[in-house]
Amino acid sequence: MSRLDSFIRRLEAQRACLDLACAAIAGLPGPVLELGLGNGRTFDHLRERLPDREIFVFEREPRPHPACWPDADHLIIGDLAETLPRAGRWLPAPAALVHADLGTGDAARNARLAAWLAGELPPLVAPGGMVVSDQELSAAPLAPLPPPPAIQPGRYFLYRRRRS
Repeated sequence: MSRLDSFIRRLEAQRACLDLACAAIAGLPGPVLELGLGNGRTFDHLRERLPDREIFVFEREPRPHPACWPDADHLIIGDLAETLPRAGRWLPAPAALVHADLGTGDAARNARLAAWLAGELPPLVAPGGMVVSDQELSAAPLAPLPPPPAIQPGRYFLYRRRRS
């Protein structure tokens, strides 16, 4: 498969998983956390799908498309290893949805990142809340869910925060 085809499939999987998660949290209060802003595409998609939700965006060096800047109160700038562990102290409520798109081309680095995220995310997510990630996470409080139909398993990952 060409890199272009792989990229297209990843974006299709990302959109399908985000749309499923947005529908799944319809009755659950709480903000959305976007970990990694990049060009701002998924932030823009989330704010369109969830117009009444606060979306807090974590980014080390924001450089999004000009139309995709979060407002200053919802953009947390800095290294995720420093900003995410403190987020539980200031978030208005546990998150109904977390989207993490943080992977790199380095498999070892991605594995370390996924292990760290698996430890940091559960306390920030409301029971019944969703986590959508480009990395596979292994944490007892996060129940893995199958991907939407037509999305190949392992392309993108969905989790629901266990209620107990």
